[in-house]
Amino acid sequence: MWSFKGTRVHWLGHDSIVLQGSRTVIIDPFRAKGDYSADVLLISHEHFDHLSEDDIGRFASASTTIVAPRICEEALKKFRQEKKIVTTNAKLEVKGLTIETVPAYNIDKFREPGRVFHPREDDRVGYVITMDGARFYHAGDTDFIPEMRALDVDVAFLPVSGTYVMTAEQAAEAAVAMKTKYAIPMHIASIVGTLDDAQKFKSLVGKDREVVILERE
Repeated sequence: MWSFKGTRVHWLGHDSIVLQGSRTVIIDPFRAKGDYSADVLLISHEHFDHLSEDDIGRFASASTTIVAPRICEEALKKFRQEKKIVTTNAKLEVKGLTIETVPAYNIDKFREPGRVFHPREDDRVGYVITMDGARFYHAGDTDFIPEMRALDVDVAFLPVSGTYVMTAEQAAEAAVAMKTKYAIPMHIASIVGTLDDAQKFKSLVGKDREVVILERE
């Protein structure tokens, strides 16, 4: 656990992040453990390691609001909680929090020649969450895309594993290009990516940004 401006930050493995401040925000829980109940549950896209029905059932109560892009809408119909379906570049208020969506897509990670894993036109998202005076960016599954250069956040959670998302080298470029105080590596220790990728990311960022490597809970 790590804390920023009174918000406790937990990494539950892979891309699973919990923010505990005036509200509890859980992002992309997957094979996650812990006794958390989400006020707001954010899903970045429809892939099984981000939209996990078992984990949604574990962390969502009757009062949870689920926020997800349109590509997740069909899979979420089974859940009775309030849902807000979003597009990229949207801004909404949810339970006193401001949530903005950022595009998340691949540029050079290919499923097959000419076909990337996460096409831009599918409208998968990352999120900027403003809570208690702090801004947190969860990038989702993405490469280093031009939209990141315009971001002004306090904490950025960035995938570093390569294969489906940014490599450690690309993530380091992204961390330096955007305006952020802290950069936290994710998309490791499950499916693909290791703590070595996180350490490489930290070494490449150097003194340009402060890098925090969280321990999995």
